[in-house]
Amino acid sequence: MADGVSDKTVSIFGSGEAAESSAAYETARAAGRAVAQAGFVVANGGYGGTMEASARGAKEAGGETVGVTCRIWRSQPNRWIDRVIETADLSERVDRLVELGTGGYVVLPGATGTLVELAIVWEKLCKGMMVWRPLVCVGDFWRPLIDMMKGQRPRGAKYVAVAADAGELARHLTGAEGVE
Repeated sequence: MADGVSDKTVSIFGSGEAAESSAAYETARAAGRAVAQAGFVVANGGYGGTMEASARGAKEAGGETVGVTCRIWRSQPNRWIDRVIETADLSERVDRLVELGTGGYVVLPGATGTLVELAIVWEKLCKGMMVWRPLVCVGDFWRPLIDMMKGQRPRGAKYVAVAADAGELARHLTGAEGVE
């Protein structure tokens, strides 16, 4: 793969706002650990919050991490990132994270940036603009949106799954769990 990144990579999307003591941070840490234990490299936005937590979980499990950062922000990558890929702007950053996710995508609770990432991957899958890969939301945070979209476009429902926890997440990524 380009940039020397493994072709067995899962991109994890989430918030930069979660505090280390929060439930969201621990959920992301468990997700990163599960992804690494399933044999995948973890790619994410490279900064704080759940991005840091998922990278930390991956590193604690002996995995590798990639952070896709953006020149428009002055923040430094978190200490759990092995390899940094710097992009010029937000659009390039999202495109790069989507491209890296050859093993699938994990969507954690987040805000508008995470929503954009979820929507881009889901739309590309629905429109056949990319090869199918697992797209898995962790927890119930995105369920109202998913249910609303299922009502609008029922055929698109097969492209996104919801995992209750990190154990279920790993089964979705490795093909042992069907899509909802």
